Amino acid sequence: MERSLAPRTAAILSLSLLTVMAGAAVAPALGVIKAYFSSSDPVLVQMIISMPALFIVLTNAVFPALCRRFRARTLVLLGLLLYTVGGCAAGAFSAILPVLLMRALVGMGVGIIMPLSTGLLSFYYPPEKLDSLMGLSSAMNQMGGVVATLLAGLLANLSWRASFLIYLMGLLSIVLCLVFLPNDSIAPPKGENETRRTVLRTYFRYILAMFLLMSAFFLYPANFALETTAEGLIPQGAIALIMAMMDFIAFLGGLLFVQCKVLLGGKMKYLAPALFLAGYLLLALAGGWFGTLAGSVCVGFANGVGIPYLISQASVRAGRTAASTVMPLLSAALYLAQFLSPILMGAVRGAFGDVSHLPYCFAAVLSAAFLLWSAGLPEDPAYK
Repeated sequence: MERSLAPRTAAILSLSLLTVMAGAAVAPALGVIKAYFSSSDPVLVQMIISMPALFIVLTNAVFPALCRRFRARTLVLLGLLLYTVGGCAAGAFSAILPVLLMRALVGMGVGIIMPLSTGLLSFYYPPEKLDSLMGLSSAMNQMGGVVATLLAGLLANLSWRASFLIYLMGLLSIVLCLVFLPNDSIAPPKGENETRRTVLRTYFRYILAMFLLMSAFFLYPANFALETTAEGLIPQGAIALIMAMMDFIAFLGGLLFVQCKVLLGGKMKYLAPALFLAGYLLLALAGGWFGTLAGSVCVGFANGVGIPYLISQASVRAGRTAASTVMPLLSAALYLAQFLSPILMGAVRGAFGDVSHLPYCFAAVLSAAFLLWSAGLPEDPAYK
């Protein structure tokens, strides 16, 4: 029986390779894309990165209705087709508006895939297996980000159009899900449907915690290169390597999630926010090689263990209905944080001006808020 579940598990976990970095996968090519669209409004060019996050949130809002209308495999394949076709087709156009339209399709695809990438684990597997599976899902997220960023950078050396071919990664998931994923209904049974307001009230602590986690984390990739360059103590060529190391540390965090939970027990909810806070304080106050490397390790590991913790805790409470109830809201919180992070940072810059390491200081404040909020998270059922 366990062996028969392995291909299904692989199919579900393959979805996690595609999700978190969906919008930023072509970020390494943004320079050459800007050069090609130099006559276009710079805001529109920047939206090539942010457009998917907006449409992910919008799609998450209607995801429960999609679950009632379509079965699991149908939904997954629809999301994967939107992701793959919309992602690759963006490189076929020479005008900015059609490119943005294709990026919106990518967002719609991920808006379908993201809740299923974790919700299907809750649907098919018992609670005692969820921790290890959520850790693997988080590790796949981080590995997908590393692979996508490296490949997009290599493809960008050929052409800005070629960088969008990174979305061909979706073909692997299409094949696996088409062959191994059952086409079960994942909608709650009739009479058990919860209103969106009820779900939001029930899981609000997890949803806001996810928003705070991603708001704190996303300030690192959005500002690290600029802050490190401005400090002038680390060679330019080492910056990309340090960021890749951070992604790898996050990958290890996902793999070690279960071991951390066994070690910390009921205190596990404090690990991610405490590491975020320590990491950003090291980046802001210590600086240099030590502060930069140690801070990056803390931030990466916090991201690697924090996401699976929140998802697994919420999933255990939602049970088999997680995919159609709490997962869309957690996904929306995650991507809304990515979308709003640059806006919030802009407002902070406007208020405080040119303060040294201001993004790290702001991230430390968010991390402290995340730490305080985590104190109110429900107690882990395994340690009651």
